[in-house]
Amino acid sequence: MHLVEPINTSLCLEKICESNYQKLFRLIPDLASFQQAAIGANDSKPALYLAVLERNPYTLTIELSHCFNNPLSELMLPAVKIRVYLDAQLAEVIRDNDRPDVSRVYQNPGRVVEIQTYKWRLNYFLQKWLDHCLKTEYRFSEAA
Repeated sequence: MHLVEPINTSLCLEKICESNYQKLFRLIPDLASFQQAAIGANDSKPALYLAVLERNPYTLTIELSHCFNNPLSELMLPAVKIRVYLDAQLAEVIRDNDRPDVSRVYQNPGRVVEIQTYKWRLNYFLQKWLDHCLKTEYRFSEAA
């Protein structure tokens, strides 16, 4: 798989976070109103699960994942943890199921370029996944 490498990672990261915010609210219009969890149902695709992990006046931290049933257990993938900045209208991936949190990978803040590239890749993945999810008409409702 080819990796897309933007020239200006900082600007691209901001633009992709803006785009992800818009796509997230198109996919889940009532996102800010869900208190704990919601399920996106569709007749032909795996369910999409939303968990509200943290709620503050200007931010919301959520986890979004698909649920795939297999004979041994339910598989929750890709399990993307997202911080939604309601005031700035940005959505930024904190981590996904395959990669650790940025703060654990790069503990030296002097490695700005590597940190931005890492964050950009996480958010680029979210953008592509949201595009995929938007092709399906999920209907979200509060989980019981």
